[in-house]
Amino acid sequence: MSLQLWYLKDNELFNQLHPEQLTQLEACCRSRTFAARSPVYLPSETADSVFLLVAGLVKVCNLTHDGKQSILAFIEPGEVFGELAIFDGDERDEYVEAVEDSTVIVIPACELQRMMIASHDLSMAMTKMIGMRRHRMERRLKNLLFLSNRDRLIHLLLDLSEQFGVDDSEGVRIRIKLAHQEIANLMGSTRENVTILLGHLKAEGVINVERRQIALTDPERLAASVNRKIVLRVA
Repeated sequence: MSLQLWYLKDNELFNQLHPEQLTQLEACCRSRTFAARSPVYLPSETADSVFLLVAGLVKVCNLTHDGKQSILAFIEPGEVFGELAIFDGDERDEYVEAVEDSTVIVIPACELQRMMIASHDLSMAMTKMIGMRRHRMERRLKNLLFLSNRDRLIHLLLDLSEQFGVDDSEGVRIRIKLAHQEIANLMGSTRENVTILLGHLKAEGVINVERRQIALTDPERLAASVNRKIVLRVA
């Protein structure tokens, strides 16, 4: 079994395909590696492929009207990105950058469309994934429009802990490393504001920050401060 086929078979989206369908899909795919801080794809490129991240970490970004970076999402191994190419083959609006050395499987969008037509389970799984991402984006947009910087930061930390939380002695550690500027780019603020707010939350005893890693030391109290139910899926 080739490594590409193993990654597809092991993935929860594609393991619903029949063995012969997986073999057909694998024959159309190719693997690519990207060094940290290099682009996986850029705006204005033709959206003709979907990507499965098999190793590393990438971030999906947009540039604001004044040229600043806005981070839309982090993608971890096992996740698909660039999925809108399935429905729209025009130019991409966003760009994706490798946060660390990363390996992806490039899947032709037309082949994935064909597989989705043939497999109801795959079609439903892709639709569910896209819906969940849209829900997260809509929630972040509402937070950006209506909440204070402090509350936006708390919601962001809770979102990240739900997606990337790991149980450890301090509480729930967010397993990806985040610079203060990256947090600012995620929540639509400035690095200076993020530094001040993280300091306040650390002084209150609800988080700990060390070497670009954040641990939620009291996630229940943090969630209660913004009237949110906590849903942690820790590894």
